[in-house]
Order: sequence, then C-alpha cells, then structure tokens
Amino acid sequence: MSTTQATPLRLCILGGAKPILPCNSRDVEPSENVNVVAVASRSDENARAFAQANRIGAWFGSYDAPLASDEIDAVYIPMPNSLHAEWAIKPAQHGKHILCGKPLALNRDEAQRMFDAAEEHGVMLLESFPYYFQPQTAAMMTLRGEGAIGSVRSVQASFGFTVPNPDANIRIKPELGGGALLDAGSYPLSLIRLMMGSAPQSVHAVATCADSDVDISLMATLIYADRRRAQLSCAMDGANHRMATIVGPQGTITEYLNHTSRKTHGHPYGYVPSQLRVRRGIANSSAFEPIEADTGSGFLFAAESFAHIVRTNDIAAIGVLQADKSRQCRDARVDHRARAQQPDGDALTRHSVFVSAITRSRKTLVLAGG
Repeated sequence: MSTTQATPLRLCILGGAKPILPCNSRDVEPSENVNVVAVASRSDENARAFAQANRIGAWFGSYDAPLASDEIDAVYIPMPNSLHAEWAIKPAQHGKHILCGKPLALNRDEAQRMFDAAEEHGVMLLESFPYYFQPQTAAMMTLRGEGAIGSVRSVQASFGFTVPNPDANIRIKPELGGGALLDAGSYPLSLIRLMMGSAPQSVHAVATCADSDVDISLMATLIYADRRRAQLSCAMDGANHRMATIVGPQGTITEYLNHTSRKTHGHPYGYVPSQLRVRRGIANSSAFEPIEADTGSGFLFAAESFAHIVRTNDIAAIGVLQADKSRQCRDARVDHRARAQQPDGDALTRHSVFVSAITRSRKTLVLAGG
C-alpha cells in the first residue's frame, strides 16, 4: 500500500489499554503527515471510549476488523510484548504497514518471522523507540561520525522507573513478556548498539526477580571483540532515571531523552530541554558544551519518520534502523562472533542524515508548548 506526499498516513492503534497511549495519540495529533484515524480493542465499548476520549474518529471492536479496512494504511502496535509477533504478521498479510512498540519481539525467531512477513507482502515494519528519532539523537550521531570524541570506547546507559500497581501490571507478568530488560532495558541496549556500532562478543548479567519471576532490575556488562566495554542498567523498582555516558579517547557525550522541550519549566506534559552535551578533551577542567537540536515529542518524531519511510518506500532506511535485527533475522547461521567484527559505519552516518532530513522536511508545528 502506498501513500502520496499530499496524503497523510492513516494509522490505526491496535489496543488502547496502556496508560501511555493517550499521550502518544495526543502528541501525534498536530502532524500533517500522520493521522490517527482509528483505534481497535477487544470490545467495541472499550474502543469507543478510548476513541471519544482522545478525539479519534473511528473505532473497531476487534483487532482483526481494521485489517480489512481500505481506510487504514498502517497500524501501531502497543500491545503486551507477547503479542507483538502475531499482530505484526497479521497486518502485514493484509498489506498494512506496521509501527511496533518496543521491544519488537521476544526472541530472534519471532523477529525473523515478522520481517519475513513484511518482506513477503511488501510492507514496512519498524520498531518505535521515541528517543531514536529525536533530532538530539541525530546530533549525537553526527558528533559520533565526525569523531568529536574519537572512536567510542565505552557506553554506560540506564533507564528505570517504578511500576504502578505491580500485582496487575502487564510488565510483571511473565506470560505477557514482562520484565525490566524487555521493557526498560531495551532503551539503553538500543543506544549501546547504536553507539558501539557492532554486536558484543559476550554479555554478563545479574538480575533481581520479582515474586512473579520476571526480572525487576538488571545490570549487564557487554564485552566487545576489540576490548571495548558497555554497561547497561534497568529497573522497574526505583525512581525514574535515564542517563547515558558515551566515552572516547578524546571526549565524552552524555544523555538521551524520549521527549524534549524548549521550556525549562512548566511544560504541560513534563517534557524538559535536551540535555545532550559533549566534552571535547580529556581533562576534567574541559567544560561540557550543550548541543542544540530541535525539540518535541519523540512519539511525533517516530510517527513522522515512519510515514516518511512508507511514503518514499525507503527499504534501505529500514535496513539501517533495524541493522542488527535484520542481520540476525536474515542470516541466523552467521556466528555472533563474526557479526561482532562487522562495524556499522554506514548506519551511523545514515541515521544522522535520515533524522536530520526528517526534521528539515517537517513544517513548523505547535507541539503542546514545546
């Protein structure tokens, strides 16, 4: 299914139970390139309530119903992790493009089947990390590609929060693909993969488990073939925190955020200014330099990037944005030690160019005070 430059991508949300979804549809609403035209739920009552509360024009009382609609170009999947594969493959079989919430899949077999279905039916499948499509991430990749800190030697990245209502929360349920690594840890792991530019040779991890046996917190050390190291920390039992430190022989880069704002205080949704900084030099006395970048909702940037990929049929961008997953899915026989020797230099450059182009092509939007 294709769209034209003048036609916004018509998106249906499959599922309306996650608390974050109203924020997602709210932030995408100003876009001229993506329209959230419908929501689907397991019951007509739930779908109607979500649609009316979030100014969405149509709703469906089952997940299958929108797949047969000619009024839907693509679906967004915010379902529990255990359902991602099934509900990415089904839309692909109906010719719908798929923007899938993180993590894309529970394992490599699921991911391979998802990409195979998308390729077979000629649709786009993209994993949605809001931070990934932020202009500040493009700026970070530009610094990386220009050698502002030299070659990256180490990355320390973390993300954590406290899970509300742990007894009922899907993040605590093993049968739904819960756990800190899949939910929170996918963010720092994605950043580590992006900045290190290759897969690790080995990983050592220690987790603390909840009563349900999912990991409630986890720390890991990733060891690379060229003696580089990365460390990941994630948790669902601590105060909200999100930090990254990227170190090279000639400098340091810090921070990665999902959503950014020009306002220092008082943003209606709590978004804060980009905290991306670079220290050029090895001395502690070298000052950190703030890096300017456009601000806004990561949900919006991700949705518009997805629409651009679909509109331009940019298969190469999918290959870059999902570089490691694509390699693992398309050639499962390649040993991980061999993959660890394959740097993603082209991916680093293309990510910066791609997100920068998306940012330049966007018309000025009023992003809720952003």
